[in-house]
Amino acid sequence: MNVARLAAVDAARAARVLSEVREATLAGHRARIAPRPVIEQSWGRMLRSGVDPERDFRSGLLPADEVRRRREASPLRHVLPVLREGLLSVADVAQHIMVVADADGRVLWREGATGVLRKADGLGFELGADWREDVVGTNGVGTPAVIRRPVQVFAAEHFVRSHASWTCSGAPITDPRDGRLLGVVDVSGPLQTMHPATLAWVDSVAKLAEARLRERHLASLERLRAVAAPVLARLAGRALVVDRDGWAAAVTGMPYVRRVALPKSLAPGRRWLPSLGSCAVEPLAGGWLLRAEEEPLAAGAPRIVLDLARPGRCRVTVAASAGSWSRELSPRHAELLFLLAEHRDGRAAAELAEDLFGDSSRTVTVRAEMSRIRRYLGELLHHRPYRFRDDAEVELLLPDDPRDLLPQSTAPEVARKRNGLGGDRSASC
Repeated sequence: MNVARLAAVDAARAARVLSEVREATLAGHRARIAPRPVIEQSWGRMLRSGVDPERDFRSGLLPADEVRRRREASPLRHVLPVLREGLLSVADVAQHIMVVADADGRVLWREGATGVLRKADGLGFELGADWREDVVGTNGVGTPAVIRRPVQVFAAEHFVRSHASWTCSGAPITDPRDGRLLGVVDVSGPLQTMHPATLAWVDSVAKLAEARLRERHLASLERLRAVAAPVLARLAGRALVVDRDGWAAAVTGMPYVRRVALPKSLAPGRRWLPSLGSCAVEPLAGGWLLRAEEEPLAAGAPRIVLDLARPGRCRVTVAASAGSWSRELSPRHAELLFLLAEHRDGRAAAELAEDLFGDSSRTVTVRAEMSRIRRYLGELLHHRPYRFRDDAEVELLLPDDPRDLLPQSTAPEVARKRNGLGGDRSASC
């Protein structure tokens, strides 16, 4: 039985069916109809993390000034017109609301039908509320943030019983430059107001928002390139101009690089950067001028920490004698670096393609992604075969339960590790 289609024609019956499925599954019994895989996997994460399905837990709302600060800092503020134009007119007529949350699951914007907004208040679906999956259970904000895919959660598919009158369709919005999660856009309302096509609609608008972010980024680099051109024309040696996030606008005296990994708090002066070594850093309007100094890189074995312990928020941190830096990873880069941490002797492109896709012929995709990774890991990552530098200490931080390892991943090798990985949360290689 397709519960989504049933909900479109008989919401009451769909709610009863989903309630039966939920009760049987959470009681450890075999349900007459199996829950959808995406819901069953989420319920498993909730049971392992200790979320109480009978308790409506609500963390404290963010103060109004903190909501305001997060709005001003969020790139999503630039695409609110796209989201509103694509979602709000229909949502209001159909008795839905649009919710936009940041990467931490905090509700930053909420608009739509007045009556539905009041019902959302009763569920704690308010501005500043925390709707992470491991806080409030399976839902249309927290679950897409974890698995990085659009998800529709019907009625009793919500893990927490008090949310069973609600239905959500949420899609992640990622930074098109590097795959970093920016937040989630969600359309929510009572079960009887939802349609199976709602999820495709929300996902399409989320992709339009990502396209708008890509356009903004290219335009900002063009403006910085115009500033950089006369500056670089006067310089000898290796130099480049990057924006505040390290994206290159122009280079001179060296091959073009797409991005340079920058520390979070970069300041003018002499600095050490992973891919360039010792640099003179000077501010420019909208970015930085980086002049590479002709000195050997600092010696010392680096330490690389690959943190996969928090589902949906993976990060690599590098510490060396010359300094340290950290970077959030896209899902694909997290998969690849996990595989290399598991195989310290290295993996050829065909082997990584087999690990990721079950198809050793997909080497072009692997090589393209590895090239992107090497842009920020630099000499810490070798190729032929792909591997971490031999003298690097690599620490792998894993979830408490192996079944929570990279939950968004469908890679055969990752799936095998999820089913048979040992219990240690960290391992040094």
